[in-house]
Amino acid sequence: MRDFFGEAYPRVERFALMLADQGVLRGLIGPRELTRLWERHILNSAAVAPFLGQGTIVDVGSGAGLPGLVIAAMLPERRVVLVEPMERRTTWLFEAAEHCGIENVTVVRGRAEEVQDVVEADVITARAVAPIDKLVKWCAPLLADGGEMALLKGQSAPEELERAKYVLRKFGFVGSVESAPTLPDLAPTTVVRLQRTM
Repeated sequence: MRDFFGEAYPRVERFALMLADQGVLRGLIGPRELTRLWERHILNSAAVAPFLGQGTIVDVGSGAGLPGLVIAAMLPERRVVLVEPMERRTTWLFEAAEHCGIENVTVVRGRAEEVQDVVEADVITARAVAPIDKLVKWCAPLLADGGEMALLKGQSAPEELERAKYVLRKFGFVGSVESAPTLPDLAPTTVVRLQRTM
């Protein structure tokens, strides 16, 4: 684990400990998630990092900070914007970033479709927020020219991508399903990449 995260490990570990301590109490994760926090949430979030290109990263529907705070801890040289509509969750995101020494984060309260005037992304990521077709409609207006999306998805990603094909065409995206390994004994995470074709 320490080898996987390298220099980021102390920040990521502090975030994981804080989430384990307060996550259930604050309604961020379910009680059953505590025993699999690293495998199911922290490493799953970390898996998207290699697909995040260059420039500003925006995590839409950041919730508990998954994947946004994990990514920000891993990529301290990048600007990471956490977009979250619920006030109690934005409070958590501010507190967690400060507590964990993650200084490259900006928290913006609102839905993706409400923050177009204040947020511009080179890369958008999201985890467990909505189906691909909805995410594209909400998030495409936030993307800078040449921007792309890297979405954390489950096993049904190919079918979800197929169902979204008309929306993807309308907004000028081409999609691919990528396998994102983390630790050798864990199943790879599925990442859907959406790249602009126009």
